[in-house]
Amino acid sequence: MANNEETNLHTSLDTSAARNLSTTTKSTPQMQGITSRWLLKLLHWVDVQGGVYRVNRRLSYAVGDGRVTFTNIGAKVQVVPQELCELPVLRGFDNIEVLQALADRFVQRDLQPGDVIVELGKPADSVCLIAHGKVNMIGAGKYGDMTVLDTLADGDHFSYQALLESQDYWQFTAKAVTTCTVLTLQQDVFDAMIEQSEALRTHVEGFKARAALPQDNEGEAAIEMSAGHKGEYVLPGAFVDYELKPREYELSVAQTVLQVHTRVADLFNNPMNQTEQQLRLTIEALRERQEYEMLNNPEIGLLHNTNLDQRIHTHSGPPTPDDMDELLSMVDKEPGFFLAHPRAIAAFGRECSRRGVYPVSTDVGGHKVPAWRGVPIFPCGKIPVSESRMSSILLIRTGADNQGVVGLHQTGIPDEYQPGLNVRFMGINEKAIMQYLVSAYYSVAVLVPDAMAMLESVELGRSGD
Repeated sequence: MANNEETNLHTSLDTSAARNLSTTTKSTPQMQGITSRWLLKLLHWVDVQGGVYRVNRRLSYAVGDGRVTFTNIGAKVQVVPQELCELPVLRGFDNIEVLQALADRFVQRDLQPGDVIVELGKPADSVCLIAHGKVNMIGAGKYGDMTVLDTLADGDHFSYQALLESQDYWQFTAKAVTTCTVLTLQQDVFDAMIEQSEALRTHVEGFKARAALPQDNEGEAAIEMSAGHKGEYVLPGAFVDYELKPREYELSVAQTVLQVHTRVADLFNNPMNQTEQQLRLTIEALRERQEYEMLNNPEIGLLHNTNLDQRIHTHSGPPTPDDMDELLSMVDKEPGFFLAHPRAIAAFGRECSRRGVYPVSTDVGGHKVPAWRGVPIFPCGKIPVSESRMSSILLIRTGADNQGVVGLHQTGIPDEYQPGLNVRFMGINEKAIMQYLVSAYYSVAVLVPDAMAMLESVELGRSGD
């Protein structure tokens, strides 16, 4: 027993006591919410000295297809009347009574996977709205074999041209991939509505007149020219027309008030300045919010400002090499990078492994990142994932010189701390607390529609067999 007591006696100073005479080596405050913020790093930034950035474009006659929303009571589904204005032929038509009458005339069809909605070669005499589900448009390829021409889903529609005049025959077969609910309107029903409504007839005639104006493949006003002529050929006259009401982007702001007690700032600044550390982490959080808004804000966010013609759906659910190739085909002029949720990147990796395809990585500023066809794929956790584990993948072209996507900020603002971000001292209140207003000014602009494309309905939770 005595031997055990002797072994428990200290023969030197214990470390817990020794720490009373020593200092610790400290890390700077850490923050788990800091991400790589690739979007902010990769965008080309334009200095907006006036606070507003105007995107001037050529005049476009083509009206882009919008997406339609629906309401339901139990199993009965009906299109929202005002949403019919998303059909190009009805864009700008504001007669609620006529729109309501048209909405009431759509017929609901509930389909099972494999059911045919319209069939190749049959008379094309209706417009179809997809309320729910996924539909493949199948048509003849170059060598006569049948192929999937397009994939449509909730809110999409096809063949609005049938409301104007008969297209004779369907050029494709529309087949349900999942359980679907679709609404159809026959051409003869629409013609009867035109006969009954003078306002609708006038609007449709105006749409036909605009559609007949010369335009190029992009829907912009055509520039007439001649090439390959000989002799004294009379050259066509031309001019470049512009949009009369171009979009203007006013700089958005993300702000917060940093509060630091004077006692803390005066007494506890060794070895680290408390105010500086508080400010550093506050700015990190503000930049994180800035990137989130640049993706998700309903007004300026890239996920909301992707042109509807530049959105595609996955062929089978998970993101496949075929889907990524189709996305590349939509931003074919110097694509810059993919942006995807890390789980979407993992889902794409699983599909590549399943097919025996192994994408190579590329070096970006000393970082090894996955790539597809040489275009890097960057992770961004701010792209939302739905409860059903669905997400989106963006493909972006950047830079004003490339007519791409540009970030907007203003430099040289008062009390600037970083480009486009300032810290302004607001004083000390009656509780001896110093206050600093921290503000970040920013926006993001898409110069032309094909600067960005989006792959929607990306399933993250399963891999095909």
